[in-house]
Amino acid sequence: MSQNNSTAAIRSICVFCGSQTGTHHDYSVQADRLGRELAKAGIRLVYGGGNIGLMGVVADAVLAEGGEVTGVIPQVLMERELAHVGVQDMRIVESMHVRKALMAELSDAFIALPGGLGTLEELCEILTWAQLGFHHKPVGLLNVNSFFQPLIDMLDRAVTDGFMRPQHRDWLFVADDISELMAHLRRIPAEPVSDAAALHKLT
Repeated sequence: MSQNNSTAAIRSICVFCGSQTGTHHDYSVQADRLGRELAKAGIRLVYGGGNIGLMGVVADAVLAEGGEVTGVIPQVLMERELAHVGVQDMRIVESMHVRKALMAELSDAFIALPGGLGTLEELCEILTWAQLGFHHKPVGLLNVNSFFQPLIDMLDRAVTDGFMRPQHRDWLFVADDISELMAHLRRIPAEPVSDAAALHKLT
């Protein structure tokens, strides 16, 4: 696939990020910038549907620029009033597992911003699904303030100690600059979920 076709194929990006804003202002600044870049590029944001933390920041930024947003949120979180009321395309699902499978189907690529256990779990699961061949979509880390460096070191150690194949480690692209990250994602042909049925069996 040519680079131009690869670029055109990125129509939506799933962003994994925290339900808190963190202690460094840069986390919110970069989340806001990413959201605005997605909107300006005509790329739809797919995310967890929340109105708090970095989730709320990135969604607000996309909406402020007139971009498209799809939220995917479990019913239990809707009941806690955490859903973003400004997101018109809000998909309400029955469980966290269904949420992740649907976000994978709706997205052409994935980006992780800083976050806690949920963010790390989502990132690791989408990488595991790639390793298992359930999808072939690019995955990137925006390494704000070197937040992900311990995780990067651990993955490199997993390769060194024989727990991960180098090609699986290379699936995760790391950048501390949004422009560099977006340029990389655009270079990778975005392919559909190769076994959507298998993803849903995981739910």
